[in-house]
Amino acid sequence: MKHLGLACLLTAGALSVCAQPSLKEAYKGSFKIGAALNQGHYRETDAAGAALVKQQFNSITPENDLKWERVHPKPDTYNFEPADKYVEFGEKNGMFIVGHCLVWHSQTPQWVFQDEQGNPQTRDGLLKRMRDHINTVVGRYKGRVHGWDVVNEALNEDGTLRQSQWMKIIGDDYVARAFEYAHEADPKAELYYNDYSLENEPKRKGAVELIKRLKAQGLTVTAIGTQHHDQMSWPSVEQIDATLAAFKSLGVKVCVTELDVDVLPRRGQSADVSSTQQSAANMNPYTEGLPDTVQQALAKRYADIFGVFMKHRDAITRVTFWGVTDRVSWLNNFPVRGRTNYPLLFDRDAKSKPAFEAVIKAAQP
Repeated sequence: MKHLGLACLLTAGALSVCAQPSLKEAYKGSFKIGAALNQGHYRETDAAGAALVKQQFNSITPENDLKWERVHPKPDTYNFEPADKYVEFGEKNGMFIVGHCLVWHSQTPQWVFQDEQGNPQTRDGLLKRMRDHINTVVGRYKGRVHGWDVVNEALNEDGTLRQSQWMKIIGDDYVARAFEYAHEADPKAELYYNDYSLENEPKRKGAVELIKRLKAQGLTVTAIGTQHHDQMSWPSVEQIDATLAAFKSLGVKVCVTELDVDVLPRRGQSADVSSTQQSAANMNPYTEGLPDTVQQALAKRYADIFGVFMKHRDAITRVTFWGVTDRVSWLNNFPVRGRTNYPLLFDRDAKSKPAFEAVIKAAQP
């Protein structure tokens, strides 16, 4: 591995943070390395987290501030201030900026699916609302946000289209119309379909067929986003390999969009945000810290995952971690609230973990 050198970053609190090897430099010849940010990162109130973002990553995704409920909370009200700060942060630091996400069944206000009288919206009415929203949001950041998660999590586990309100009111062409409107709003932006559990064969097959249908209609689909909310033993290396190979055969690129590894016990594999499980003592076993044996197992797990990513680096354009440090990971509250989880490469004090070193080492072809 080439020598990555040492540098020092200055945090907002004027504390010098000496740099370790950086992920973005280690994978420079392979794919971009990204992180999902919250407001503390791009407003730089989380000084240590913001410093890590600048040091380690060259692509960013907003966790929440471009979702419909945040950016368009009421019919005639848009709140762009947080998203503007996010985009400005990315531009200032020369990063590839991702917009997440335009059309999703979750975190979308109920008024979107209703008319002015509170009755269910018509097909034409909802299509107009979708188009207006996409034109407004994508249009505001045209040429500045480089890629958009256009449709998020449209598939059931069996590969069929989820019976969301988008689907029930518009029909199964709502996905195609979303891609059409996004391309119309910014013809140069990369456009993605994004989903979880695509490593399971039925859902993967559904995603393959969906992308084939969209491409057959002449629609722009730059890449398929596979979320990779992984667990210690799922998906297998073989499942990851088969999934990347299947998507590569479609002639589209692949983005790993929301990577983390859950080290805590849970039931099932779903990353559906509506899925919750009851708290119990045995569901939160590492409240005082992660045992070294588990740290080392996590490091090996990340090494194995990145080994497959490197095998398919000709198809992968970006690998984005869903969070920056363990302290702010969504997995502290999913699927059981209030747990102490350790799914990322940097701990609660923004210090690198053995998993970080394993991922750096895996960058060697």
